Amino acid sequence: MSSFDPVMPPYNSTDPSARFLSASSLDFLLIEMVPMAYRVTNQLLSHSEQQEQEQDEEETREAVFFRLESIGYRVGQGLVERFSRDRPKFTDTLDVIKFLCKDLWTLVFRKQVDNLKTNHRGVYVLTDNQFRPFSRMSTEAGGQAVVRAQPFLWLPCGIVRGALAAMGIQATVQAETTELPGAVFQIKTVTAKP
Repeated sequence: MSSFDPVMPPYNSTDPSARFLSASSLDFLLIEMVPMAYRVTNQLLSHSEQQEQEQDEEETREAVFFRLESIGYRVGQGLVERFSRDRPKFTDTLDVIKFLCKDLWTLVFRKQVDNLKTNHRGVYVLTDNQFRPFSRMSTEAGGQAVVRAQPFLWLPCGIVRGALAAMGIQATVQAETTELPGAVFQIKTVTAKP
């Protein structure tokens, strides 16, 4: 949040323990997370016993996904712990998803989700037509921009999954983009087995 932006809920400027984050800093962090995850993964894999084998690109991609999604998971948990503690406990999964689409999305991406669809059987589709991390990405002919943008969805997927877990909902989260700067997140809730 820059110093010129108005303070929006759930922030409370009179709260002495309130902390603010520069939106530009968060943007730069998200931009650097993907290359950093690839560097760390490649370094770890090159020092392992598989040094003599040629590294499989799909294996590297999966390791990077796991690293970014895990970081996002913890961030999502922490955000919910901090910003939902003064709210009454949610009783319905749809209420949790609405909280995620309005409040949490605004907190992290400075806007609400553009569209929420559900089949009322545990599948939710969140559409953000102007996904903030993609807003400054350049597009190039041939669809390579969409392919290169995909890893930048892994950290937000983790944030969503971690936020849901902190509110008692186990889910899988997948995201894709077919045209920049839009992104579609699919959430499938996992029902607890009796």
